[in-house]
Amino acid sequence: MSSVIDRIDQAIAMTAGIVKGITDDRLAAPTPCPEWDVRTELNHLVGGMRIFAAELTGTDPAGAHEDDWLGGDPHAAFAVAADLDRAAWHRPGALETTVRLGFGAVPGPMAALIHLTEVLVHGVDLAVATDQEHLVDEQACEHLLTTMRGMDFDAFRRPGMFAAEAPAPAGAPAHRRLLAFLGRDLQPAAS
Repeated sequence: MSSVIDRIDQAIAMTAGIVKGITDDRLAAPTPCPEWDVRTELNHLVGGMRIFAAELTGTDPAGAHEDDWLGGDPHAAFAVAADLDRAAWHRPGALETTVRLGFGAVPGPMAALIHLTEVLVHGVDLAVATDQEHLVDEQACEHLLTTMRGMDFDAFRRPGMFAAEAPAPAGAPAHRRLLAFLGRDLQPAAS
């Protein structure tokens, strides 16, 4: 199971490169995640990373998921969250922890897969929204898509976490097929 932690590390690294390329004038750009602009989605991601890290370390996250985690420096906020997140997942016994999420408690391995999904998918959303798709890790997206297709993913669609699968254009790269599987409408974002 340590490979899921390695994949979280890779997703954080990929997303860090994407976040680094987000300029202030792109923070209001729409994303494939319905009703969210870049700033809102980045804030959601940073909040989630901070809350996961707090859950894994038994500390207070110092805020609710949708609070303003970015302040005046979104890049620094992401960097802090990434450092805390990495350190929390690399603590001994991290995968043996039960993690309390908004919909209930889940065992460490499932929490890690959920977190990997959050970091990777929101990173891809941000890449699409800011014209940085060249920075997406296609192999990581393909691996996650294969994993999702091999499980009862409808369990995540039912509570509204993800929409019904949307069509992906023929020959679409892995990251766009992943977003389509999760119900993202990529038509407005297509180039």
